[in-house]
Amino acid sequence: MVGITKRLKPACRIVLLGTALSALMACTAIYRNHGYVPSEEDLAAIKVGVDTRDTVAESVGSPGASGVLKESGYYYVATRMRHYGPREPQVVSRELVAISFDQRGVVRNIERYGLEDGRVIPLSTRVTSSSVEDKTFLRQLLGNLGRFNPGSVLD
Repeated sequence: MVGITKRLKPACRIVLLGTALSALMACTAIYRNHGYVPSEEDLAAIKVGVDTRDTVAESVGSPGASGVLKESGYYYVATRMRHYGPREPQVVSRELVAISFDQRGVVRNIERYGLEDGRVIPLSTRVTSSSVEDKTFLRQLLGNLGRFNPGSVLD
């Protein structure tokens, strides 16, 4: 019996040490990158007033998002997220490059924004208006009862 406990002590220590190391490794931050932003060298190759939408897409790649209207710009967005254990992911850095065009499709301006700028950039400003105004779900449902025509169901 004494020989078995002597053999189990080192095994228990190894298991405890392995469990402690696993718990520490689970708390290591994991970083994930999303999106794409062209480098400074690629952006330097774009000439304001000369390049067009097509030449920009060829030289720096297709944008991650573009404006709603034809004359609006291209937006390149890159985000770096930190996942740390069971916590909610946190945005560590965000970079946005906005290339705006005039009505002819020629580059008008190139702007770079970061998370530290604290600017909110709306990528889409269209809002779909609803025909429902100040009506609850129950009021909408009961309002349709009077419009029911049994003759249309039987045909």
